[in-house]
Amino acid sequence: MEIVFATNNRHKVEEISALLGDNYQLLGLDDLQIEEEIPEDHETLEENALQKARYIFNLTGRNCFADDTGLEVDALDGAPGVYSARYSRIGDPTFPEMEPAAGNIRKLLLKMEGVNERSARFRTVISLIFGGKEYQFEGVAEGAITLKSSGIKGFGYDPVFIPEGYEVTFAEMDLSLKNQISHRAKAVRQLVDFLKGM
Repeated sequence: MEIVFATNNRHKVEEISALLGDNYQLLGLDDLQIEEEIPEDHETLEENALQKARYIFNLTGRNCFADDTGLEVDALDGAPGVYSARYSRIGDPTFPEMEPAAGNIRKLLLKMEGVNERSARFRTVISLIFGGKEYQFEGVAEGAITLKSSGIKGFGYDPVFIPEGYEVTFAEMDLSLKNQISHRAKAVRQLVDFLKGM
């Protein structure tokens, strides 16, 4: 089954392809030569995911899904949340010279300096448009923010997030383990279970 994933992020495509297995051919936007920026200007993950999925469905007419993920830190009142991908660019652009992911991590660690309460969660919402109908799935990974960045695997905030029940960050884990416990893996499993039942 061919499904379009509304992303240009090859890391995400590879990660989810591993979860979907051989029954699905997952296409990223680059596979369809779609280079335009997809709008995501809402205030919740649910709204952003649906906006992106509708945009690609209207553009291609194909079954597709989009996700939006946020890191919610309790001590920061849920920030960066829906703004996770552009956290270092919001307000005072403190890290304009840094690559976005590095800037985001640096800003987060600075905000968390001296803070003992480090609980946080990754939350992923997937919006699927299949056969013209809309569905949503959610996955959550509880954990904590580290004192410093550790690990080179994964992407985004993975080097500063230790999932509950583990002593290493997502960025120190093998992809196979992360794919069992991550927020995105949980949401994708719901997506896959749903598709298998269609």
